[in-house]
This record gives sequence, C-alpha cells and structure tokens, in this order.
Amino acid sequence: MAAVVFCTVPLVQARSKGAPPSVEKSLPANAKAVLILDDGFRDLYKLDFQGARTRFGTYQQQQPADPLGKAAEAASYLYEEFNQKGVFTSQFFLDDNLFLGGIPGDPSKNKNEAFVRANGAARAAARQRLKSDPHDAQALLALTMADGMESNYAELIEKKQLSALSLMRQAEAEAKTLLAVDPSAHDAYVALGTSNYVIGCVPSYKKMFLWFGGIHGDKDRGMQQLQSAAEQGHYLKPYAKIVLALALEREKQNARARVLLVDLAKEFPENPLFAHELALLDHRPAQHQN
Repeated sequence: MAAVVFCTVPLVQARSKGAPPSVEKSLPANAKAVLILDDGFRDLYKLDFQGARTRFGTYQQQQPADPLGKAAEAASYLYEEFNQKGVFTSQFFLDDNLFLGGIPGDPSKNKNEAFVRANGAARAAARQRLKSDPHDAQALLALTMADGMESNYAELIEKKQLSALSLMRQAEAEAKTLLAVDPSAHDAYVALGTSNYVIGCVPSYKKMFLWFGGIHGDKDRGMQQLQSAAEQGHYLKPYAKIVLALALEREKQNARARVLLVDLAKEFPENPLFAHELALLDHRPAQHQN
C-alpha cells in the first residue's frame, strides 16, 4: 500500500509545474484519490482548514478502507487548534513554561471533540486493517500519526504528561515498524523526532524518573530525525519543517532555522505565520543569531 502513496510524489510535482489537466484525467482512480489527499494537506498548510476537510472527506468517500483519510481529518482539527493557540510560534517554543507545560487555561475549555472523534476513528480503522496484515504500511502510517497527534493533544491541551509520554512511546514504536516495512516512509520520522526532542528537553531532575520508566530522549537525534522528515517527508514535510525550525531556534541555531522558514514562506505565501516568524528571526538581536 505504501507504494500507492509515496510513488505519487512525481505526479504531484509534475502537476505543480504546469502539467495539463488531461494528464490528471488519465490517471487511475487510486492515483487521483491520492492527489486529492495531497491537495488537502496543502490546504492545511495554507490555513484553509475547511477546504482541507472537504478534500479529506472526498478522499474518504473514494477510499473508505484507507484509515489515512480519517487521520488527515483529525490532523486538520488539531492543526487548526494549535494554530489558533500559537503553538507553531517562537513565542511558544522558546518559553519552557509553554513548551513543556502546555497551552494556558482550563483543559476542559480547550477540549477538541472533533479531533478526538476523527482520531479515534482513524486509530480503530488502522488497527482493524493491521489484524489482516501487520505489515500494511498505509495502516501503520495512519496509526503512527494518530498516536503521535494524541500524544501532542494529551500534552499540550489536556496537560496529561504521563499519558502523553506513553502515547509518544507507542507512536515511536509504530514509526519504527513502519520504517522497517517501508524505509521511504519518511513521515514516520516526525513521530520519532518529536519524541526524542521533547523528552530531551525535559529538565534533568524529571528526566531521571523517565529513565527509570524506560523513557529516553535525545535532542540531537530528534533534530536529525525531524531533518529527515523535512527533507524527504511527504504529507508531513511542511509540518516537520516548522517544528524543526522552531526547535533550531530553541537551540540558537538561527541560521539553519532561517533556511527552513524562507522555504515555508515561499511555498505557502497564503500562510502569514511563516513570513511573520521569519521577520521575527531577522529582527532578533545579533548576539542571539548563529
């Protein structure tokens, strides 16, 4: 199944370079469906959340057995909330109280039922497919995304750090299984990289307890894994880029962060966040720059 997803990248690139509509019309049905999924993720990064969900809904109608459609829908709800709450900003990432403590306010008032429902449906559908084929790459990708997103939700929205860490480990194990099945599935490195980086940022006095529980983190390795997703990922490539850029700013590697923000601002001019973060970076005092 992974070949269906990842082999379509040249088709998407060809269309973006001006391939005639007749080429798209001649594609087989499953390839056309995947292009719809690609367009949905592009809408997501443009902050057109309703447009993204419309495309994801169309994909689900055309490919009802694929759990990735529901995982994508769940991503649209979570990305929208994180965008509204300023999670993808240097202000959030550079403040340990926010980055390690979660979004301010009462978790019950931040609850996102639409995300919870869609993510639960994606997880259930993925697990059902994996019963028939434990090496189903498409189902493994959907499951990795679902558990990774729920980990982020538990940590930043519900502020349940132990639950978040447990889900993070789960997503990490699923990502490793996916990469063993399909080494080209670089989107899996988002879950691995986020897990390693976030745990690596935990203060030393807390890290000791995590080690006793078998939970380890490595900031440098996490950033390398995010770099792999930012360079060769598919659906989650822009997501990996913004997370890595902000992580690099935390590590005072601003020159590398700038390269990623420039790329994002050029690719998604409709999204003011990327240009705004680039402007903030360029106006920071020189002593904080690399």
